Amino acid sequence: MEAAEADAAGEPELAAETPAGDKAGFRLAAFGAVLILVLFAGYGLGRLNNSTASASAPPTTGAGTGASSGAGMAGMTVDESQPHVHSTDGTVTQGGATSTMAMGAAIGGLSLSSGGVTLVPAETAFQAGKRQRLSFKITGPQGAAVTTYAIVHDKPLHLIVVRRDLSGFQHLHPVMASDGTWSIDLTLARPGIYRMIADFTAVVGGQQVATTLGSDLTVAGDYAPEALPAPAQAAETGGFRVAYEGKPDTASTQPLLMSVTGADGKGATLDPYLGAFGHLVVMREGDLAYVHVHPETQLVDGKVKFWLALPSAGSYRMFFDFQVAGTVHTAAWTVRLG
Repeated sequence: MEAAEADAAGEPELAAETPAGDKAGFRLAAFGAVLILVLFAGYGLGRLNNSTASASAPPTTGAGTGASSGAGMAGMTVDESQPHVHSTDGTVTQGGATSTMAMGAAIGGLSLSSGGVTLVPAETAFQAGKRQRLSFKITGPQGAAVTTYAIVHDKPLHLIVVRRDLSGFQHLHPVMASDGTWSIDLTLARPGIYRMIADFTAVVGGQQVATTLGSDLTVAGDYAPEALPAPAQAAETGGFRVAYEGKPDTASTQPLLMSVTGADGKGATLDPYLGAFGHLVVMREGDLAYVHVHPETQLVDGKVKFWLALPSAGSYRMFFDFQVAGTVHTAAWTVRLG
């Protein structure tokens, strides 16, 4: 108790009250011994807990927020479904709180390993147009497969697959076996290199690790990359016209309103899909940096409202998943900044 009170008071007060003579020497020696014991105990507990939390690890998140929907920073998790500002000095402000972070939105999918967890595909070679089994594991710091995950937007893991020219987008949900192996049947239509991106919140050592990992898949054959379609704010998919209002930026989060109109010209009735009225995945041309944001919980005049900040200038493809009458559709647009 004395040691705790001395620490709370600070060094000046401890120095002012140090007694003289042999008694002072005894007290200082005892204090040093207690300090050593506390340090060793903390080290031992850390080893026993096998925690993956560190300064470089993603923040712990609840079941309602995925890694890609928040920006990683010490002491603050940004909810990308609510307004916040990325300032030019490298800070972000939301709800009156300010923290330091990298400019732009939180991005993922650029690495096989992050936050102490690693994506390990069983195979990466596929044949064009052939349905094949894609299997992979997520392993922890000691190499063992992770088998416990938080449910984020109705699923323990979201898998995005897209060709490197940003065509052939698929949003999938593989199933995990008891040994931690994730599997799903996958068809890659054309030759080329594809990116698989696993978006999840793993539970490792009692800690939630929210992250997004990526790996390449190859389809042999003559690869003819497609140029990105010209930027536009409306697209056609499944008999619906899907348009967005707003303009993404890098310095601050901007609102985007998505509207879905049927062939009769009336607004479509949207069903909740994966816990929300839509999902927005944004990928950057070149490195396929991945941003995943969730909308506000309520529609705004029948429209789905997102808040988005892009990580840098460049060309992007935005993919909007929505559901009508039990069928999921995906609309896509090209966005260019700078």
